[in-house]
Amino acid sequence: MKYWKVIWHHDFDAEPIVIFSEIAEDGYETRKVQEYRDGRLLRTDGTDETAEIGLSEIPVGEIEDVAAQPEFSAFVISPEQFDDVWGRAVSKRDG
Repeated sequence: MKYWKVIWHHDFDAEPIVIFSEIAEDGYETRKVQEYRDGRLLRTDGTDETAEIGLSEIPVGEIEDVAAQPEFSAFVISPEQFDDVWGRAVSKRDG
């Protein structure tokens, strides 16, 4: 597994500003947490996707390609860092 933290630089109130991803060896996300400006942390493992949060339908590619885009800052994080954010986030099925 790989773990990423991607900061999305934008001015859209309804969109996440930070995306944390757990990525399998095949390049597909297996879990994701989205952080919003208001402090909300939403999570999904693909079993509870909504219009607001879902796993990528295609492989995510290489982190260097993401980081090369001016609207993103992308970092590799540890499994422990991801699990900490995952534990603080809520899924839509949590209510």
